[in-house]
Amino acid sequence: MSLELIGGPASNYVWTCRIMLTEKRVPYTLTSVMPHSPAVDAIHPFGKIPVMRHGEIVLAESRAICGYIDRMFDGPPMVPADPIKCAQAEQWISIINTAIDPVWIRQYVGAGYIFPGTPDKSPDRAAIDAALPKMEKQFPVMNEAVENGYFVAGNFSLADAYFLPMLFYTSKFPEGAALVSKHKGLKAYLTRHMERKSVRETMPQTRPGTAGAAPAAPPPAAN
Repeated sequence: MSLELIGGPASNYVWTCRIMLTEKRVPYTLTSVMPHSPAVDAIHPFGKIPVMRHGEIVLAESRAICGYIDRMFDGPPMVPADPIKCAQAEQWISIINTAIDPVWIRQYVGAGYIFPGTPDKSPDRAAIDAALPKMEKQFPVMNEAVENGYFVAGNFSLADAYFLPMLFYTSKFPEGAALVSKHKGLKAYLTRHMERKSVRETMPQTRPGTAGAAPAAPPPAAN
């Protein structure tokens, strides 16, 4: 009974699930489709990616998928068993998904550069400039959070698997790159973990809006 992960690999949330699967050493197939594709709509009520099939089990939402993988399969736990460390990991997972992704990925990377609303598809300076003051407040917080190398000190956790794709994509654009360079903890964290086997082997090679070729960036309709 093989596990099928469904969604475009450029999505930061699909990437998170792939890191999770690789860390847990779970064999899987990736079906590369865009949000609102029939295979996605059959599982997610709002057509978002990723979704998952494993035998008769179907799941939507990346956190549910990752929780299922962590509990269903052997391999190193990605959410600590210790109740305090578990709560700390979940705290950062929530912060990353509710505060960081909406600004860094949806607003700055997505609306600013990848899917700009400008007539000539040039970068949307209004979206970028609106995101930057929020990012400038968030970067020191995240820099301090990873000063020990991980969100939960001593172990690579699901919080890291969520944050790394967001930090990587943000670092690929001028203002994001400058902020990463300014915050030495984040710069060291990114450099260190981009060499991690699970991250390196799952790095997307597709661009948003397609199922193939060119440097990656995340589609907006992901979870």
